[in-house]
Amino acid sequence: MNALIWHGHATRRAAVLIGCTALVLGLTGTGAEAGPRDLGRQVLAPGDGWGSAGAGTTGGSAADAEHVHTVTTWAEFRQALADGGSAPKVIKVKGMIDAVSEGCDAFAADGYDFQRYLADYDPAVWGHDNPVSGEQEELRAASAARQDQAIKANVPADTTIVGVGKGSGILGGSLQIKGVDNVILRNLTIEAPVDCFPQWDPTDDNKTGAWNSEYDGVVVYGSTHVWIDHNTLTDGRYADSTLPSYFGKVYQQHDGLLDVVRGANHVTVSWNSFADHDKTMLIGNSDSAGSTDTDKLKVTLHHNRFEGIVERAPRVRFGQVDSYNNHFVVTGDQNYAYVFGIGASSQLYATHNALSLAPGVSVGKALKKWIEAPLTAENNYVNGKLTDLIAVHNAEIPGETLRSGAGWTPTLRTRVDNPKAVPGIVDHCAGAGRLR
Repeated sequence: MNALIWHGHATRRAAVLIGCTALVLGLTGTGAEAGPRDLGRQVLAPGDGWGSAGAGTTGGSAADAEHVHTVTTWAEFRQALADGGSAPKVIKVKGMIDAVSEGCDAFAADGYDFQRYLADYDPAVWGHDNPVSGEQEELRAASAARQDQAIKANVPADTTIVGVGKGSGILGGSLQIKGVDNVILRNLTIEAPVDCFPQWDPTDDNKTGAWNSEYDGVVVYGSTHVWIDHNTLTDGRYADSTLPSYFGKVYQQHDGLLDVVRGANHVTVSWNSFADHDKTMLIGNSDSAGSTDTDKLKVTLHHNRFEGIVERAPRVRFGQVDSYNNHFVVTGDQNYAYVFGIGASSQLYATHNALSLAPGVSVGKALKKWIEAPLTAENNYVNGKLTDLIAVHNAEIPGETLRSGAGWTPTLRTRVDNPKAVPGIVDHCAGAGRLR
């Protein structure tokens, strides 16, 4: 277990002068090397968050030359994941590879017609009492199944996936880290998958209806020892503001950017940029998942930037989640619900974070109480001022009083920066394309 290391004088100017690579090496404890560094061979430093617990996270760093692949297409990427069986592997993504390059029409089942779907399930015709059914719903489901098969990529154990240089990553694909151990994702730009075939549920949202979509950018499901570092995750070309509305509801084609669910454990999420998304990150996806999630879902979030996020940064159930040195930016013209969601049996420990809120944005809404669960929220700064987030929340929203005291104290931290310096450090160094 590592003792906390306080660094109180880092500034944005210092980050610029030192350079992100040197700064991040100092923060993570990864040693500098002579000559060009190979991201595929790097491992998570000891003590760097929950991902370093136990055996730590090394990904595919031990891969032999035969199992190091450079890919430029989605087909090559999925083949590289499948090659070599259980052997450690490094996959280098060069350029932006597109999982849906042929467009949504390529997945449509014969006979599916969206205009007929709208006509058949118009609330004026179908009502709001029963879920949709019938030919067009069956064809929509068949189309969705084709997309599901095409855009998901299963990541095996002992794998490192890295982007090459700047501007490398995945468009419209969903990385499934499911039931495996020891995975690293770094330096990737990940544009959230677009669900080509959302389902209309007339009974949702108090029987006013809603469009429900599938597919997350990254899913960590029942997996252990995962390091997600220096990636940019965003809606990209398909912002929610560009989506049409039908039946008076936004035709929602996005789900999450990153979900950690169903008994996943020992995950470190560091130096990423999460931008322009609604339901951003779930840690635990069901109040009734105690049988799989109790004493699991241990996740560390540090030095990440969240901007243009509506909610779930993250929403937590069950897990001991350590959130520190993150920068949350809320502008005046965006939709905004909350930052931290307090869910069933959660034990959130949120300290030394920085929140930059536009004038008029509620500070109390930084926390959202979904169910009774205590949390620790200390030494957080809002617009440069030390702010007791729990006290402000309870004063502004007395009907959702939160209790202080998560019941545990993180020990797996390599460095804690002064929260006043966090905006400059994180904004300059978080996201893909910042490593050299």
